[in-house]
Amino acid sequence: MSRIISWTTTIFSKKLGHRSDEVRVCGIEDYKACARSLAEAFYQDDVAFYFLDVPDNGGKTREELWPLHLEILEYIVCAHIHNGLVLSIGENHEGVALWMPPGKNMDDWYTIFRTGMWRLYFKLTAEGKKRYFGEFMEVLHQTKVNALGEQDNDAWYLVYIGVTLSARGRGYARKLVEHVTDKVDQEGGAPCYLESSHIRNVLMYQRFGFEKHSRVYLGGQTEKPVPLDIMIRPAMTYTKTGVKITK
Repeated sequence: MSRIISWTTTIFSKKLGHRSDEVRVCGIEDYKACARSLAEAFYQDDVAFYFLDVPDNGGKTREELWPLHLEILEYIVCAHIHNGLVLSIGENHEGVALWMPPGKNMDDWYTIFRTGMWRLYFKLTAEGKKRYFGEFMEVLHQTKVNALGEQDNDAWYLVYIGVTLSARGRGYARKLVEHVTDKVDQEGGAPCYLESSHIRNVLMYQRFGFEKHSRVYLGGQTEKPVPLDIMIRPAMTYTKTGVKITK
């Protein structure tokens, strides 16, 4: 089993100097900008809107749902700033990645309270609450546990990664992923885990060393089930000659 790499190690917690083409660690002062970039990147994403595009929302369009979509991502970014690792790249945080280190999560009551996530219970519709609290959170948690097995508490979890439309094609996604995976590999290796919400991204993640594990669906009883591709990057490390190998 891979040894757990401390999430507080200075290579991750140290604030980086600001350069638009370099990855930096974000603090609470950056949460609104990071959330806005993710909201734009996931505006056409069916998973992000799974609990907003619901039959009892009064027929609202995604444009009308935008404020709540953005608000949800503000809560999630805050939770990762407090409990995980938020990385961004670009002059205005055009690329953002939310990582959760081994053994950490954002589901404890203290985090839910101080980030404002508790407000979702009063802002989602009845169907939205059912999907978010009764299905979405449970499916994601249980799928991760089942996929990783004994390695679950050792794994780095890439919860969100997104790049705004205007900044795509610059290699931002690769830098946001490899900022963590390269350092994890150098520290002895640990598995990394993600759910891909669009099939077109699977090949990109495979280029970063992730392997497709399985596929699950949200809303299996609805007219349009939403697929999620589960991907795992095996623990890797370096030999004495600098060659990266799977552990």
